[in-house]
Parts: sequence; C-alpha cells; structure tokens
Amino acid sequence: MPRLAPLAPFNRLPKPARWAMVIGVPLLVLVLVVTLGFRWLVHRPLPQLDGRIEIAGLEGEVTVYRDAWGIPQIYAADPDDLFRAQGYIHAQDRFWEMDFRRHVTAGRLSELFGSDQVDTDAFIRTLGWRRVAEQEWTLLSPDTKRYLQDYAEGVNAYVADHQGSRASLEYALLWTQNRGYKPEPWSPIDSLAWLEAMAWDLRTNMEDEIGRSLAAETLSKKRVDQLYPAYPYERNLPIVRTGRVVDGRFVTQGAGDGESLDPPVNTPPSPDSARPAPSTAAPPDGGERSGVAEPSAGAAPSSAVLDATRDAQPALARAAASIDALPSLLGKGAGIGSNSWVVSGVRTSTGKPMLANDPHLSPSIPSVWYQAGLHCTNPGKACPFDVTGFTFAGVPGVIIGHNARIAWGFTNLGADVSDLYLERIRGSSYEDAGKLRPLITRQEKIKVAGGDDVTITVRSTRHGPIVSDAPGDSDTVEDLRDVGKFAPAPGTPGDRGEGYAVALRWTALDPGRTADAILLLNTASNWADFRTAARSFAVPAQNLIYADADGNIGYQAPGRIPIRAKGDGRWPVPGWSADYDWRGFVPFDALPTVYNPVSGFIVTANNAVAPASYPYLLTNDWSYGYRSSRIEELIKDGGTLDPQAMLRIQRDTYNGMAPVLVPRLLKLRVDSWTADGQRLLRGWDYTQPTDSGAAAYYNAVWRNLLIRTFDDEIPEGFARPDGSDRWFEVVRPLLDRPTDRWWDNVRTKNKRETRDDILRAAMTDARNELTRLSGKDPSTWSWGRIHTLTLENQSFGQSGIGAIAGLFNRGPLHLGGGESIVDATAWNADEGYEVTAVPSMRMVIDLADLDRSRWINLTGASGHTSSPNYWDQAKLWSDGETIAMHWRRDSIERDAKHTLTLAPQTNRESG
Repeated sequence: MPRLAPLAPFNRLPKPARWAMVIGVPLLVLVLVVTLGFRWLVHRPLPQLDGRIEIAGLEGEVTVYRDAWGIPQIYAADPDDLFRAQGYIHAQDRFWEMDFRRHVTAGRLSELFGSDQVDTDAFIRTLGWRRVAEQEWTLLSPDTKRYLQDYAEGVNAYVADHQGSRASLEYALLWTQNRGYKPEPWSPIDSLAWLEAMAWDLRTNMEDEIGRSLAAETLSKKRVDQLYPAYPYERNLPIVRTGRVVDGRFVTQGAGDGESLDPPVNTPPSPDSARPAPSTAAPPDGGERSGVAEPSAGAAPSSAVLDATRDAQPALARAAASIDALPSLLGKGAGIGSNSWVVSGVRTSTGKPMLANDPHLSPSIPSVWYQAGLHCTNPGKACPFDVTGFTFAGVPGVIIGHNARIAWGFTNLGADVSDLYLERIRGSSYEDAGKLRPLITRQEKIKVAGGDDVTITVRSTRHGPIVSDAPGDSDTVEDLRDVGKFAPAPGTPGDRGEGYAVALRWTALDPGRTADAILLLNTASNWADFRTAARSFAVPAQNLIYADADGNIGYQAPGRIPIRAKGDGRWPVPGWSADYDWRGFVPFDALPTVYNPVSGFIVTANNAVAPASYPYLLTNDWSYGYRSSRIEELIKDGGTLDPQAMLRIQRDTYNGMAPVLVPRLLKLRVDSWTADGQRLLRGWDYTQPTDSGAAAYYNAVWRNLLIRTFDDEIPEGFARPDGSDRWFEVVRPLLDRPTDRWWDNVRTKNKRETRDDILRAAMTDARNELTRLSGKDPSTWSWGRIHTLTLENQSFGQSGIGAIAGLFNRGPLHLGGGESIVDATAWNADEGYEVTAVPSMRMVIDLADLDRSRWINLTGASGHTSSPNYWDQAKLWSDGETIAMHWRRDSIERDAKHTLTLAPQTNRESG
C-alpha cells in the first residue's frame, strides 16, 4: 500500500518534534473533549424558558413571562395552579439552593458533605427547627396548607424530570464524593423550616447577652454597662413618637402631638389566644414597664445573677462557640438590620404614597431573594392573588412587595425574644425551684455521607434546649465525643456530669402562624386587612410599614414578644428560680402602631420603636438610630419626593459618627508621616463613596482607635468592638473625658495613656495600615479599594478548593457606604474592612403608578452559575442602580424576552 501523502511532511520533522506531535495531538484532543464535556455539564441544567412544558397536577395552562433579567411573572386562572407554577419556577432556577437549605434547617448537612458538618447538624438538631415546623403545620389555616402543598407539588414536578446534573451543576460535583445521594421529594415542612432559619438570622441580642457575660469575667458591672449604652431617645427619635396603652390597646395622642388616631379595626381574635396569658393586666397608663427599669443602660442585675454568670463562664463560652460555628448562611450578627420608610402624598410629586425598603442581610450568591410576580388572570374571590415582589426560593407567596391596592416592607424590629437560662445540672437532672427535675432528652441520628451514623442526645429543660453542650470548635467527631457533646455510652443519655449549662428560651421555638401572615399580606386590600395579617406574624418580629392606593400610610409592630416576671433580658438569668420566667406575651393590640401621621412619613431602621414611656419591654438593645435620623433628615430636606429621590436616600453614605470624631483628630499635632493622612480629613463632607480617600483613612482610624482603646481589657469573643453604632455611643462620651480609664492601655507599665495619646496612635496605625494595603501615596487611597465584597456561594463556594470555588463565587465588588450608614455595607472593625452584611435588595414602590416602581437584587434570578442571570444585577446593585419593577400585564408582555407555557400533563399511551 502506498504511503499516504499527508504523512510525508510529518516524517521529515525532527524526531523530538514528531514525539511532541504524537503526544501533543491526542492530549489536545483530550483537553478539547474534557472542555466540551465540562461546558455541556455546566450548561445542561439551564432551564427551558420558552415553549411548552407539561406538568403533572396542573388544572389549566399557566403563562410565565421572563424579562432580560430572568425575573418571572406568572399568570394562572386558578390559585392552586399559580402556586404549583411558582414551585416549578423556583425549582428551575434554584433547586440546589432549596435542597441545600432544607438540609441546613433540618440539621442534615452531613448527609451531603460528610463528617465535617456533624457539629453544625448537632447544634441545629438541638434547636429543633424541623420539629417546630412540623408543629406549625397543624396550626395553619386550610388555605395556607393547601397552597403550601400546591407549591410542593410544583417543585416535585420539576424534580421528577431533573435528577443529578440535569438539576444543577452542584449535584455533578457532589457525585464525586457522595455518589449515593438523590434528592427526596419536597414537602410543605421544608418551606416552613426556612422561616425558622430567617428568624435565627434576625435573632437580635443573643450575642449581646453572651458578650456582657464574657466581659463581666474581667470587668466590673459599671464598665460592662459602658459598653452597652442606653438608647439616645432625645437625639435619635423612635419610630412611633407618641402613644400609650389604654384598655389594652395602643393609641396615639392625636394630631396635636404629631400623630393621628388609628381608625377602628375589625379583626378576628388573635391567633395566639391559646398562648399563656400575662400574669398581670396591661400596665396602667404612666405605670412602670413590666420587667424593665426606667431608661438607662439597663436594670442592674442582682448579685445572684452576676455570681451565677461568673460561675457559668465555661458553659457560656461553649454556647458562644456553638453559635459562632454556624454557617454564614444563618447570619453572623454584625451589620444585620434594614431600612424602610414610607411617605404620604403630601411629600411626593404625585400626591400618592411611596414606600422604600432595603433589608440588610449576610451576602451570598445566589441572593436570599428571588424576584417574581404572581398573578391571577382574573383576580377575585376565587383567585385573589395579584402581587409582585421579593420571594424566598422554597416558600410560596411574596414576602415583601405590593399588590394592586397596598405595598408593604419589613425591617427587623429588634425585639428581645430570647433569653439564656443558666441551669444547675446534677447528673441527668436539673434544679428547678429547689427541686431536681429530670432533664428532657431525645436522641437524634445524624446520617454521615461516607461515614458511620452519629447519634446525639439533645438535652432540654423546661426553658428550652441546652445550647452549651456543643463547643462548636472541634475538628472531628472523635473530638466532639471527647468533650461530651454526644452521649458517652448507650443507656446513659444526658449523663455529662455536674455543673452549669445554658438553656435557650426563644420565641421561634414555639410554633406559630407566620406562613398564614405572608399569604394574608399578599391578598390584603386595606389597613384593616394588613393588621389582620400582622396578627399572625409571630417570628421574626418585624417593623411592618404600609401604604395604599387611597393615600394612607401606616406602621405596625407585630410578633411574639415576651413579658418577663423579672429581669430585662440583658443578662443570662438563673433557670433554677421561677422569678425569671416568661409570664406571657405582649398583646397584639398593645403593640405600637401609627396610621397617617401628620408628619407625612414613617421611618424604621432598627431604631427604638416607641417612646421610653411605653409600658412593655421590647428590648434594651436597639440599633442606635443613626440611620433612621439620617433618613428622616433627608426626607425633610428633600422637598417633593419622586422615586429617584427615594433611591438617592437609599444610596446615602453619610457617616453619623464622623462629625463627632473628625474635629478631635484635626486638632491634634502629629508627625509629618501621620499628617499625610490627617490632611485628607480637612474639608471632608463625611460621606463614604467608593472613591473617597478621606473615608478610607477615617475608617482605618476608627478601626485602630477601637482596637487600641478596648482590646487590652475586653476578652476575645462577642464583646470585642465591631464598629457598629453601639460603639459610636460608647466612644462619644469618652471623647469628652480625656483621662477616662478606658483610654489607658493596661499592657503598658509605668505609663497612663490619655485620649489624645490613643487618638494619635490610632492615626499613625491607620497611616501604616493603608500604606501596606493601598500604597504610600495617600492621594491613591480609596475606600472602595479596601472595602470589598466577594460574593460566596453558600455550599461549593466555601469548599476551600480554588478551582471549584471559582466556578461559583464572584467579585470582588468595590463598595462605598459602611457600618451604621444608610447605604449599609457593614464591616467588622475587629476583623478588617471586608463587607459582612449588605442591602440584600432595594425597592421603591410608587402607589400613583405601580409600573414606575423600581427594584434591584444583590445578584440575579438564577442559581445556575452558567446562566446570564446568575449575577447580572450585581454591578447595577453595587453602583446604586435599579431596574423596572413591571406591574401592568401589557408592560410585562412588552418587556418579555421569554414566554413559557406550563400545561396540564396529557395522557400518553405506551407504544
């Protein structure tokens, strides 16, 4: 056979070149095949967005329009079909996220990822979120149960046809380490359990209780109180300015005091009527508040409480470690908050209300929010839903948004809804009112991928689960057994010796009807309906703001807020004494509310809810009102407001502490090296845009000031300064006391530092730090260069394997704003300048024309990393921009890039 001509040039090549081709060509082909295969694998789970899909369970056709951002607007003739479709669409875009989160909330992460997650699972099993969700199911209205079931059917219709890599890239990666995993069907309980996780994310002062206690190990009670100052009511006003409880109902004082009286509201009995009633009637007008002293740093705990707190330090430290070890998905505390405000038509360009909201949560990709519209084609009694807003993937309905008649928004009320009880343990019993009672125990089996199952014993007292059994900082299951987290031997559950333990009493561990409230909000048409929905809102306690198409605005504080027999919730209390038990919950009708204030606006930003004279204790640990005061100032100075003006307020970066501190810094004489930074502060307007060198230097000074002033005396842990507005209030009075004991560094011998010593040192530290981070020339410094946000996926994005994490994570984004600023890109001064919490979305609703409303999500609609909608909103979000929040069907259809029909499944004959 003659030699093939194409090979001749090959034979003339030098031998090394021939070997390179022999090896290189197949290798290149292999790389190409792997690359194409990987691209196929990455793109395989992308959902069908156009055409027609038949779905089991649908009664009629459902139309889904998606705009360029991938945001779905769902139209159905029947409410059951509407929620089936919502479940299907959520699963199309976010099923891995939903599946991952239900494993988190059930304490089943070890089933996915192996033994490294056992400690997290054990703590969540101890809290028992899944068990609470199962109890809640029995309390819900028939309609809510029906829609939850419809939603689950829609999710399962998707899962039935999308297993493994067809559902999401994450399942393909999971297969490499857990080949036997297959998602189980979605259930309504999975949806309810996610609401428990959100309550944990907004758990308010649990860490403050522990922080006070740990600080008390080395500091006096007086000095600890300095670290938790009283709320500045006169400087930063509360949400509701006037009002009192009359005959069990909160009423405002009338127009002469700046508020109008609430109209009568015909509401059904409280859904919580089965709860224990308060042991006493509502406090009389002008009487003292139940369980709280007059406004101050807080009621002084008894010597017995302080003694017990000191004795229980090891148990409190274990509880702190357990909380701190939970995934960032569940919130890390610092920076968590929100802004919302509503203005009436007297302050707007249209004569109708406008409402703004931006909840501040831990950042993630995909974002916790999913934008969507749920529309009955002919809204009415038979099909009452016509609503657009932000949803949770995994939960039916819209959480925050508007319908045709009303709009609503949330911020965290910040109520103290949890207490830590110190329990004296004697073997398998605990002390209660002078008697020994058996610990309540249950065993939980944790399945571990690639390993043996682990059985833990959860211990509880009558106050709640013991959260100090798990240290949360061990590396292996064996380590955890050694410290007594798990039952030491079969037949001896709970036998962990003598001493103190810490039990958690938390309102979210009592079943409630928050799921009812969400769907009632979706269909509310007026203030009375809105308040009826709020009655069912148990946890997390939220500030609810309201506006309607008739021009009304309002505010309602809902939620289950305890009445304490004794104590003010600021310190762990003796569980062996019934004196510190809860005596019931604040009646809904006695919670603060306001309707159509003559001021023409209502602002909530986690500031105090009601005047100091309010008769019930809500909390002593508010955010300190810097954001709310700034928002109010901008509203008052803003003239006639339009949607763009509302959006500008959301993007405001003014630092409320800077005008207090900067004049002190400018008065100091410093060396020439430090003066290079100091000069940036001259003429600074105290705002913190991305390109501000002054903001970079100021925040570096603030961070180093806190470290130098407090770290020599405060033990590591929750009590260390995070730089939030609580620390604004701690430092503010110290600036007027130049020789205060806090300024002295106890580590230096034979020297007593003063205020100016520490300020100078902090300025030099800041100069050195920014030189290291950004270069020697201060003219090149910028706040956004060091204040960055890397969006991390909550599962594989935190794998620690760079190539895998790179598939899912995005960023960094360079941000302005900052801690306790309206544009609340929080950071922790104890750790660095990286962003820890963000405005997780922004929304402005125009009641004059809902189609002029605006919104933006932190990332995007899709949870698929290869989707163009995975993080397409992130750059707009970081720049403070928004997109159209379409409402009218004609505008939705006009803007649609994709149209999908979901149809009933037809009978198919086998062939």
